[in-house]
Amino acid sequence: MRVEFPDGFLWGGALAANQVEGAWQEGGKGISTSDMLPDGIFGPVTQRKPGDWSIKDVAIDFYHRYPQDIALFAEMGFTCLRVSIAWARIFPQGDELQPNEAGLAWYDALFDELLRFQIQPMVTLSHYEMPWGLVENYGGWGNRKLIELFERYARTVFTRYHHKVKLWLTFNEINMSLHAPLTGVGLPAGCTEAEIYQAIHHQLVASGLAVKACHEIIPDAKIGNMLLGGLAYPLTCKPVDVFATLQENRSWLFFGDVQCRGAWPGYMQRYLRDNGITLHMTAEDQAALRHTVDFVSFSYYMTGCVTADSALAAKQRGNILNMVPNPHLESSEWGWQIDPIGLRTLLNTLWDRYQKPLFIVENGLGAQDKPGDDGRIDDGYRISYLNDHLAQVRQAIADGVEVMGYTCWGPIDLISASKAEVSKRYGFIYVDLQPDGSGSLQRSRKQSFYWYQQVIASNGRSVTP
Repeated sequence: MRVEFPDGFLWGGALAANQVEGAWQEGGKGISTSDMLPDGIFGPVTQRKPGDWSIKDVAIDFYHRYPQDIALFAEMGFTCLRVSIAWARIFPQGDELQPNEAGLAWYDALFDELLRFQIQPMVTLSHYEMPWGLVENYGGWGNRKLIELFERYARTVFTRYHHKVKLWLTFNEINMSLHAPLTGVGLPAGCTEAEIYQAIHHQLVASGLAVKACHEIIPDAKIGNMLLGGLAYPLTCKPVDVFATLQENRSWLFFGDVQCRGAWPGYMQRYLRDNGITLHMTAEDQAALRHTVDFVSFSYYMTGCVTADSALAAKQRGNILNMVPNPHLESSEWGWQIDPIGLRTLLNTLWDRYQKPLFIVENGLGAQDKPGDDGRIDDGYRISYLNDHLAQVRQAIADGVEVMGYTCWGPIDLISASKAEVSKRYGFIYVDLQPDGSGSLQRSRKQSFYWYQQVIASNGRSVTP
C-alpha cells in the first residue's frame, strides 16, 4: 500500500526579503549587509553612494506588489508561505531602543494578506542579512552585544505578530557562516577560524534566547532552526574516505546538534582543541543553549562527495559548497548535482539524529527559463525535478519520518543569493526582469504553476513514483 502525504501537510513556497522586496530605502529601512553585497553573498563589499544601482534595490518589487503575488500563490493553493523579516526594516541601525513603526506596519499588512487567503506565514528572523550598522559599529556577531540586540529584535516581532504568525525560524542556513562569514555573522574577509567560531557561538546563544522568548510570548507557536542540507557521500568505500565524510557532515550538522540537543557536541569540542581555538562561553551561554527548537527545517539542493586524497579533492572541487562532484549524478546549468534520493537520505538522517519534526523549507531548480514565441514558458525540466524530489519525500514519510511540510524555493522568480543573478530562475511564476534592470516586472504563469496547483489540490497524490 502506498503511503501518502499526511493530512494537514503544509504546501507552499519560500522567499527572502533581500531577494524579492526591493524598496531598499523606503519606509525607514536601514542599510543591510545584503545591500552592501550588490553582487551576491560571495561578492565584494561595495560602499553605497547616492545614485548608484543594484538589481536588488528593486528586486521584483514584492514590497509594492505583494497583494498580486499572494493572490497567485493562493491560486496555486498554498497553505504556507515562508518569508523573512528584514531586520533593518524594524531596527534600521540594529541598536535602536524603539523599533521603526513603518517597518512593523508593512509586515502587518503582508501577514494580513496571507491570512486573508488562509496561507500560514512561516517567518525567518534573519535570512542572509543584518543591519549594516551592527557590522560597522560592533564588528558583527564577533561582539556578544549582538546577542542582546537580536533578542530585542526577536521579542519585538514576537510581541507584534503573536496572533498572526505561529511558525518561526531563527537563522537561515546558519551553517553557511563557514562559507560566507560576512553574510552569516558579519565578519570581514580574512577573519580567522577562531573569530568565525566565536561569532557562531554568539549566534547560537541568540538562537536559544529567541526560542525561549517565542515560547514565552507565543505559547501556541512553534520555532525551528534552519540548516543548509549539505549532505556528503564518501567518494570511495576506503575507510579514510568514509571517516573524512563523517567529519565533513559533522561540520554542518553540529549547528543542528547545538540547537536540538542544547550543547556543543564532544566532536566539535575536540575540533576546537585540535585547532587551538578557545571559545569564550559563560554559564549564561550554556543555559541559553538549552532552549532547544521545536522542529528542524532545512534547504536541500544537492549532494557531493568527500575524499581523503587532498590532491584529488583540490582538483575536483566544485559548486557552492566546494564538494567533490559525484560521478554518478547529472548537474544543473549551474553545476549543482541533481540527487532526489539524497533528499530521502537526508530526511532519514535528520530524523534518526534528532527525532524532531522536519520541514523542507527550500528545494528547487534554478534554470534560464525563456518565454516561447507565444509567451508561454514550458519548464517541464522543473516539473520533473520537483516531482522526483517529492516522490522521495513520500518515501521518507513511508519510512516513518515526520515531515511537516514543503515550501519550494522561489515560487516566483527572484534575485539569486550567491551572485545576484536574474537569469537563474526558480519560480512557477515568471517575472519580466532582465539583468540590466529592464523589464515590466509583469508576472505570468509557467507550465509548472499548473502542475504544482494539482500537486497541492491532491495533497501530493498526483506526484508520480
